[in-house]
Amino acid sequence: MKYLSTRGHGVQSGFCDILLGGLAPDSGLYLPECYPRIGRAELDAWRGLPYAGLACEILSRFIGDIPSGDLREICERTYTPEVYRHARAGDDPAHITPLHWLEPGRLGLIALSNGPTLAFKDMAMQLLGNLFEYALEKRGETINILGATSGDTGSAAEYAMRGKARIKVFMLSPHGKMSAFQRAQMYSLTDGNIFNIAVTGMFDEAQDIVKAISSDAPFKARHRIGAVNSINWARIAAQVVYYFKGYLAATADSGEQVAFCVPSGNFGNICAGHIARRMGLPIARLILATNENDVLDEFFRTGVYRPRKASETRVTSSPSMDISKASNFERFVYDLVDRDPAKVAGLWAEIDAGRAFDLSRTPYFARLPAFGFVSGSSSHADRLATIRDAHERYGVAIDPHTADGLKVARQHISGLPDGVPLLVLETAQAAKFADTIREALGRGPEIPAGLQDLEALPQRVDVMAPDAGTVKAYIAQRT
Repeated sequence: MKYLSTRGHGVQSGFCDILLGGLAPDSGLYLPECYPRIGRAELDAWRGLPYAGLACEILSRFIGDIPSGDLREICERTYTPEVYRHARAGDDPAHITPLHWLEPGRLGLIALSNGPTLAFKDMAMQLLGNLFEYALEKRGETINILGATSGDTGSAAEYAMRGKARIKVFMLSPHGKMSAFQRAQMYSLTDGNIFNIAVTGMFDEAQDIVKAISSDAPFKARHRIGAVNSINWARIAAQVVYYFKGYLAATADSGEQVAFCVPSGNFGNICAGHIARRMGLPIARLILATNENDVLDEFFRTGVYRPRKASETRVTSSPSMDISKASNFERFVYDLVDRDPAKVAGLWAEIDAGRAFDLSRTPYFARLPAFGFVSGSSSHADRLATIRDAHERYGVAIDPHTADGLKVARQHISGLPDGVPLLVLETAQAAKFADTIREALGRGPEIPAGLQDLEALPQRVDVMAPDAGTVKAYIAQRT
């Protein structure tokens, strides 16, 4: 499998090079030169596989420089009931991502947050931690991971990388913008290889710092900077797996179709669904759900991509989606414009200059329905109503981001072909957002065993201005 940049920088042949490198040298994002195709016979053959086995089958299509036996061992060590131990009562932990039917055969939730940080980010990040460890050990190298989080990526990355001898993690987060539980998960870690930086701004500013530092080739090389944000292709590849797993759980025959509704701020989660569809998974519709920061919803409705300034990004009760520059959106646009890197580079030159781009009058926008996307947005009032209704109607407590997804799913379910089930991707457990759950239900959420006292632990974080030079100096002093 060969890889290329969305902005045209050469061809890379090694998955491990992509894994450790993160952003391409031209600031583009890596994608496979072509997507592997999966036929009905393979889908049928995969029906009885455990999650680790399915992950190995799918990831082997993207990874050519890790021997199959080693890849299988990594997957089997990653996807275990011991790692994904926070399953709900009645769930079999061995399923890893159990499907919960809210309305049998019609509407379901895929539980993706049974991992150590109670968020779907664990599904990819636990694998990344083991892949990094493997690749670095083979090469005798070290790496300094630089990332930005709006809430869940940071803790998932830190729990996956904590204590690993060849890795240091520098994680940026927006100061005071995450939930108390999210902050506690990150800032209470005492491992010597974990460094938390809270920037006095929004997530987009933190993400801009990561991109700026990753684009500084001399600094990146000198300090061995790598990435765990979804700009790293390995994150997206790992997330493709649970679309296949969800499909197989919801269907009896590989000729059937399903639809997925995905709460998304940075476009990484739903980008994996787009890739699964391009690989041949029978996905009738990909429904994108945003909160009040509706940049992506605006594009799919109008063809205009108009990232907001940090001052225009709203602080909401689904904070992990308080994003107005969706970094993974570039991967989708690359496919939309017929994989023309010059076109992508031109469009993102507009974005980098602080302007929007408009595809509404182009053939590309006319072709958008062929990619299966529709979208919608949700408000705070919608979230509260959806959380309340889901609890009363189905007996489940869902987090605010999943509530955004369920609300938008209900908007679009009537437009699906007859017999096509709609699966909402759960993004986190309700325990992470106690204030909103309390507002919706009049009581706090159930906290999984072992995490009840998390917010009372001492916390360790450095607060600084959102300035790339300041962050560079901080990293240089510690590497």
